[in-house]
Amino acid sequence: MKAIEVPEIAGAYLFQPTPHADERGFFCRTFDADVVRSVGLDPGAFVQDSVSRSVRGVLRGLHLRSGAGEAKLVRCSYGRIFDVVVDLRPDSPTYLGRAFFELSGGTQATLYIPAGCAHGFQALTETADTSYRIDRPHDPAEDVTIAFDDPELAIPWPLPVASMSQRDREAPSLAEVLKHRES
Repeated sequence: MKAIEVPEIAGAYLFQPTPHADERGFFCRTFDADVVRSVGLDPGAFVQDSVSRSVRGVLRGLHLRSGAGEAKLVRCSYGRIFDVVVDLRPDSPTYLGRAFFELSGGTQATLYIPAGCAHGFQALTETADTSYRIDRPHDPAEDVTIAFDDPELAIPWPLPVASMSQRDREAPSLAEVLKHRES
């Protein structure tokens, strides 16, 4: 497994494993504490694991947490997703930077998203399972959502939106969220 820096988002990493495939399928290490530690992250800091299953065209996001934020490791364990990260840390050298990835069950790559960054994805396959490992317990009172179609972000979502949550559908613009965070 190797760690690759994401230049558009300071402190973000893509962890690329080496799947071993044969006639039975494949085997792949999806988490390695030594590799995580090698880029300055504490592997023991991740306290909750979750998984979502989405159908083709489902869009989830853009989400982040207020307060101390939430760092996360995200991996598509089955299917394929178009994954988006937006840096919303005012002191970051990549503030308002955006990065796009295709994560898939075929590669099992894991994306590390630093606290203070917004995250969202769209399922590209009929079924897409996305696994999350987060660094602090989830508190719904800290949830922040940004409009997926905000023109300032101009995210090139690859498919028409098939479905999304009510919360995501009614999310405020990036400008509104930033104004609220500054006050």
